Amino acid sequence: MTGGDVAPIGLQAVTKIHQLFDWSKKSRKGLLLFIDEADAFLCEVLKSVFALIFLESETRRYMSEAQRSALNALLFRTGDQSKDIVLALATNRPGDLDSAVSDRIDEVFEFPLPGEEERFKLLKLYLDKYISKAGERKSSWIPSFFRKEQRKIEIKGLTDDILREAAAKTENFSGRKIAKIMASVQAAVYGSQDCLLDPNLFREVIDYKVAKHQQRRNFADAKDGSVCF
Repeated sequence: MTGGDVAPIGLQAVTKIHQLFDWSKKSRKGLLLFIDEADAFLCEVLKSVFALIFLESETRRYMSEAQRSALNALLFRTGDQSKDIVLALATNRPGDLDSAVSDRIDEVFEFPLPGEEERFKLLKLYLDKYISKAGERKSSWIPSFFRKEQRKIEIKGLTDDILREAAAKTENFSGRKIAKIMASVQAAVYGSQDCLLDPNLFREVIDYKVAKHQQRRNFADAKDGSVCF
């Protein structure tokens, strides 16, 4: 599940959480519950909207009563050691986790941002997915007259050296951001007249995305003024 799955359930969230833990006791093999984006559900919460207004710099968030009750239900069911369930959490914001949740964590594993060699491999991976194989995968359930045929993208002069150059420029980029870069490259190619990806177009998109990334980092580091996105 993801942390974002809890809020839409509303008042039923507490019941569902108890049902999940009760089910784990009936399973012969137990249950491994993986919660992605755990901070969306298990975050340190403010007690009121009033506090939120005057503590804008805090990373804590306001939760509805139903969400807070769901958090309390999970804390209640994980208060003791259990052979029935293992809880695994993933988050990009570990500092936002509720302190009671953090106390229940036995092991912590950090997955750092990809290094330059990893970024090079990711660029090659997504180049193949978004460029080389673009248009190959089609949804068979869609009638043929509704399908829009994608033009075959021609790749010219895009060497590993150019990809390594891009890998060096994309320091501090996550795998998701690298995937979005290659999706942007695909969009730029389809927006061109000849549907050709060459080094000039590739570098143009990479440089634009790197500049935007740095701009966002500067916005995040700014302490004064307001920023509109």
